[in-house]
Amino acid sequence: MFEFLKAGGFLMLPILICSVIALAIVIERFITLKARNIIPENIISKAHKIAASGQAPDKKDIDSIRKSSLVGKVLAAGLESSQLPRHIMKENLEETGRHVAHEMDKYMTALGTIASVTPLLGLLGTVVGMIEVFSVITKLGVGSPSDLAGGISTALITTAAGISVAVPSLIFHRYFKGRINDYVVRMEQEALKLVELASEKLRPSPVSSTKAKPPVRRRPAPSASGGSAG
Repeated sequence: MFEFLKAGGFLMLPILICSVIALAIVIERFITLKARNIIPENIISKAHKIAASGQAPDKKDIDSIRKSSLVGKVLAAGLESSQLPRHIMKENLEETGRHVAHEMDKYMTALGTIASVTPLLGLLGTVVGMIEVFSVITKLGVGSPSDLAGGISTALITTAAGISVAVPSLIFHRYFKGRINDYVVRMEQEALKLVELASEKLRPSPVSSTKAKPPVRRRPAPSASGGSAG
């Protein structure tokens, strides 16, 4: 293995570093983006039950929901403003949702950068290897293939290494982005459901909202008798 890296030249070092970083990101994202860490069903049910009760949520319950998961942060923000007007509650949910989406997107830029950069590093290794080949040809001619083998091996090894790192990095980047988008859509659905539950309890019932109309007083009918008797 060491001989293989050595034959690839100095550009194998950054490619190797990129591969280690990409592997660490993939493992970390697999652990972090598990469904039970993002959208646990029991927390969603608990938040909806509190919103449907129509009562002001307890601070202890809100803190428990917030610390449970990422969707818990979003739902806790909605519960905190569940007694406020609907538009304020939606604004709080949207603002918290943006922060949560950014947190789920952590390291995705780095993984995408590795997927884009490592092929270029391999291509640079190809160029460096070809430069070595042509410099040998200029000095010694093309008579001895063994003199050209060093530059050719550098070109091929770095290109293969760069592509070998880029392909899985790109695959996992697309996979995690799709998974994050699915989580974001699910969070939006649960947040809207929370808003509807809270708004329904705050909305006055039709029976209580109708006020009894005061009875209409009828004016006495005018007297049917004619003018004064003569």
